[in-house]
Amino acid sequence: MPKSRTRGVARTPSRTDTPGQLAERQRSKEIRVPAIHDLAKRLRFAPQQGRIWLDDQRMMLMHISSLGALRQELIESLGKETARGLVTRIGYQAGSRDAAMTRKVRAGSNRYDDFLAGPQLVSLEGIVHCEPNALDIDVERGHYFGDFSLIDCAEAEAHIASYGIGNESVCWMLIGYACGYTSAFMGRPILWREIECRGMGHAKCRVVGKPVEDWDDPQDDLRFLQIGDFVKWSLEPQAMLPATSRIAERLANAPENSFGVVGISAGFNTVCHMVNKVAPTEATVLFLGESGVGKEVFANNLHRLSKRADGPFVAVNCAAIPEHLMESELFGVERGGYTGATSSRPGRFERANGGTLFLDEVGTLSFTAQGKLLRALQQGELERVGDTRTRKIDVRVVAATNVNLREAVKAGQFREDLFFRLNVFPIQVPPLRERRDDIPLMMNWFLQRLAKKHGKLITGFRERAVDALISYGWPGNVRELENMIERAVILAEDGGALDLCHLFTTGEEIDVSSFMLKRSGNIAPLGEPVEPAPPSTLAAGIPGLAETEAAMLHAAVAEANGNLSLAARVLGISRPKLAYRLRKYGIPIERD
Repeated sequence: MPKSRTRGVARTPSRTDTPGQLAERQRSKEIRVPAIHDLAKRLRFAPQQGRIWLDDQRMMLMHISSLGALRQELIESLGKETARGLVTRIGYQAGSRDAAMTRKVRAGSNRYDDFLAGPQLVSLEGIVHCEPNALDIDVERGHYFGDFSLIDCAEAEAHIASYGIGNESVCWMLIGYACGYTSAFMGRPILWREIECRGMGHAKCRVVGKPVEDWDDPQDDLRFLQIGDFVKWSLEPQAMLPATSRIAERLANAPENSFGVVGISAGFNTVCHMVNKVAPTEATVLFLGESGVGKEVFANNLHRLSKRADGPFVAVNCAAIPEHLMESELFGVERGGYTGATSSRPGRFERANGGTLFLDEVGTLSFTAQGKLLRALQQGELERVGDTRTRKIDVRVVAATNVNLREAVKAGQFREDLFFRLNVFPIQVPPLRERRDDIPLMMNWFLQRLAKKHGKLITGFRERAVDALISYGWPGNVRELENMIERAVILAEDGGALDLCHLFTTGEEIDVSSFMLKRSGNIAPLGEPVEPAPPSTLAAGIPGLAETEAAMLHAAVAEANGNLSLAARVLGISRPKLAYRLRKYGIPIERD
């Protein structure tokens, strides 16, 4: 990475410089803070859904008095040391998440502006107003020094309301945030300390940050980041990001986790928790949920986490096998067992012996197959079609269905005794529309994997594409999301970003009922119907999806001189689809 130095700093501070000396020498040098509009545009309100989004992160409004009551209860019930550690680690995770977002929002900006997005975000989030006193960054050398004043800190206000003025700093969450944000930004542990605090009677709070090894007695502060299994810090100069627990790592970096899927929503974590609980046992598991939610993925990982992990995992889609072949596929067949059976062969149960058999769409089994499946589950034995010999099997059955089996039992379409045999440990996998917090992580995960698969360089998603993907209803769930992103990767230009015209190309209905923060500070609705915008307004940052799409269509037709076939190729959609959308927005078709 090329060396990057910030403006507003006369020279690189030495380790002998005290924070006060450095800040005093440089206080007269103004540090230019970039405009906050690019960050403010990422704040979206969807009151009909009960959601607030900051880019791809779900946010919430909270009363300062409630924060103060929570801090007080933590302190009184856990003790100050434990409470401070907990609050600091929460801030650390938030800072790590925001660092990942700012790298995407200000990609291509100078390093100075990139970093200052973090202090601006805590201002946008209503936590505190930050003013830089001194800032020096050299990522290549791993050097960092920051000195910031914190004006009107909400955390200090909450603490003072409960405990008054004391003799210790109280901005614990902000310190954790600064540590998480700067460490993720620099790629090495950066420790911050609060040297002035309103909670101690100062007029404002003030924090200083630099690499861990540059501090005297850093363990005095690091202990608040090391309680439990959240964050482990290294004092080695060459250390990169602190090694984190699985929870913190998922929040900070959103990598592929131990389940082979990504997610941070409550629904996702509930499923993971239940899979972890039942995996070491021999219980029969029934995954319930709509088509495309990833039931087979969870079943596969349940097997991987079980004692049978060294055995085979055999999956069968019961709906894809003809009814007259179902029994032979599941239980095997002896030579001559039926017309065309010229040789003996084992069924899926025998092939899964010692491992796990996954029965997808188990609700489609015939009554005859259901009876034999029930016997295999109860007795641990089976008979091949056309055979008289009973064979012992050692198989763990994991089933899945998108059918309400209780209703199927009532309708006489599914055996009640088999239902109770399968329903030992049911796990409900929620649809994607009920765990929208997972969508941004899945977007990035699928983009990376599919871009690599197709040998293309895709830089990311346009802001309007993020809005649409988060707001869309996803009737096809995770499978539909993966297919849509794969199609978009194929359509997009190499080295470019995915846009609306690459994603929603097969008639999907987009309904965006959300709001954005305007520069004036007012909240304005997104997606209101508008008149077709001229091409010149496309670069003006029109917020509405409908307005943006109309402008894109108008621009493409104009660029193609009215040739719809050429305009459709430019947009990456079919000509009929383009014609339909032009009529939808009332854009005149001059010629073809």
